[in-house]
Amino acid sequence: MTIRRGGTLTDSNHQLLALWAASCAEHVLDLFESVQPEDLRPRQAIELVRAWARGEITMTQARTAAGHAQGAARDLSGAARHAAYAAGQAAAVAHVAAHELGAAAYAIKAVRAAAPEAERESVGRLECRWQRNQLPTAIRELVLDDERLRNYICWSVFDC
Repeated sequence: MTIRRGGTLTDSNHQLLALWAASCAEHVLDLFESVQPEDLRPRQAIELVRAWARGEITMTQARTAAGHAQGAARDLSGAARHAAYAAGQAAAVAHVAAHELGAAAYAIKAVRAAAPEAERESVGRLECRWQRNQLPTAIRELVLDDERLRNYICWSVFDC
């Protein structure tokens, strides 16, 4: 069990949050890799948080990968930057479960940034719905509740 914002979170649900965040980040990873095909840091961060969820690496290793993915974003802008940040946030879930929404929010920001101006809101809503469709039943209400509570600090991207 883990203490999370005053409540408990089972290890299995923490792992599910990490896997869901990894899926959200991976869904937009091509927006980074199309700009930086030689930079493997975001992809490695996603792979390592999945390895953490399987019990194959430590939290510290996943957290380190998160920092490297964030570093890959620093000199970029737009969709590529947001996609790298999504990967970093996903890997950070191993350290703090609440980063799951960071991965999802940055993924939505990535698809919005990649779309023509007139389509940004609609593609963002589609991405948000896609993410919700990926939620395992065991964590669905937890994530939806988090989205409602923290939407205002996540650029209001969860209005879908």
